[in-house]
Amino acid sequence: MGNTDKVSLDKQDFGSDFKWGVSVAAYQIEGAHNCDDKGLSIWDVFTTVKGKIRNGEHANVSCDFFNNYKQDIDLIKKLNIPNFRFSISWSRLLPDGKDRISQEGISFYHKVIDYCLESGIEPWVTIYHWDLPQALELLGGWTNREIVKWFSDFVSLCAASFGSKVKHWMVMNEPTVFVGAGYFLGIHAPGRRGLKNFLPAIHHTVLSLAAGGRVLRTLLPTANIGTTFSCSHIEPQTTAKRDKQAAIRVDALINRMFIEPILGLGYPFDDLPVLKKIKKYIKEGDKEAMIFNFDFIGLQNYTREIVTHSFLTPYVWAKIIPANKRKVPTTLMKWEVYPTSIYEIIKKYNAYPQINKILITENGAAFQDHVLENNEVNDVERTNYLKEHLAQILKAKQDGYKVEGYFVWTLTDNFEWAEGYYPRFGLIHVDFNTQTRTIKNSGYWYSDFLK
Repeated sequence: MGNTDKVSLDKQDFGSDFKWGVSVAAYQIEGAHNCDDKGLSIWDVFTTVKGKIRNGEHANVSCDFFNNYKQDIDLIKKLNIPNFRFSISWSRLLPDGKDRISQEGISFYHKVIDYCLESGIEPWVTIYHWDLPQALELLGGWTNREIVKWFSDFVSLCAASFGSKVKHWMVMNEPTVFVGAGYFLGIHAPGRRGLKNFLPAIHHTVLSLAAGGRVLRTLLPTANIGTTFSCSHIEPQTTAKRDKQAAIRVDALINRMFIEPILGLGYPFDDLPVLKKIKKYIKEGDKEAMIFNFDFIGLQNYTREIVTHSFLTPYVWAKIIPANKRKVPTTLMKWEVYPTSIYEIIKKYNAYPQINKILITENGAAFQDHVLENNEVNDVERTNYLKEHLAQILKAKQDGYKVEGYFVWTLTDNFEWAEGYYPRFGLIHVDFNTQTRTIKNSGYWYSDFLK
């Protein structure tokens, strides 16, 4: 990584209205997988399938946020972080996915929200962060068009339960990832593969995203309503025409497939022709039903991808050149460390005039972290990563691009989906055997910066 001694950052340069925060997700931190009457989620089930998760790990306990939420919110306060983004477990509120409501589940999130507010921390709630109730997956999950109603009802329950206390809402987290990895590649829950699952799941997710936005707008007219998208800056490996065209297709798949229909631009059929097969799932009135005017869009960026043409990859005819093959600095996730990517992503989404406001709702890095004998975690690489990315965000802001907030991924080390507990992203180290929390030097740096 570059030398960050030259990176001079002052919180004031971002403006007094800039939102600073930290992000987490329910399944990754809560544990208490069978506490009270919580139902199974697709991740509760997927983690029991042999060979799906590194070392056969699961999040049945994880950081045990369910029992440690006060301690963790105290740490957020100690680190001077004013905004806390967390998600609501669908199957904790609706154990069967629909109809039967868990009062214990509702009570838990009231306790979390109340303790945030008592601590002077603003809650930002993500309604769906990948943990679909298994009962709904057995009915087809995101491939079943009925999910638009199921999801709308879940959003209604969240709004009715917590809307008097929560001002900031995000409808979904990274649809490209949960649909692509879960319903096409099969490497995430629920482990389905192929176009026959992928295409209907894309369309029903888009319809649900917009429907969820409309439910919130109707029930909570003064709320700040957004949603989040994962984005990677895409570049062709060479200037050859076929590499450039491959990069355009990958960009359409990764960066445009969900946001453009929401903005009223439709699916990027011309740049990703395989998407035309989605037309058989589009019904009369869907084009309008796919559109919603969000108050803000959350962008989540970690890296860039270099793309080359490939005859061997069906549908996109492109492949990503792994960062380790390119001999560039990487994180533990084997993602390239390329801070300019976040500038390019902000610039790219600023080109959509339909977007009102942009926040970076996730950015962070996983490295090998160890607690030293003096109880210190000297994670200099993560501190440098955060500084360099913030410098690029500031540059984007100074260049006149809209960007109005930054949330670090993540608060505590946690369960990182298919990678289990190997990659540690937290500002706070967790010993998963003892649940001991140790603030890393990156956490202290962020705290000092925010102070």
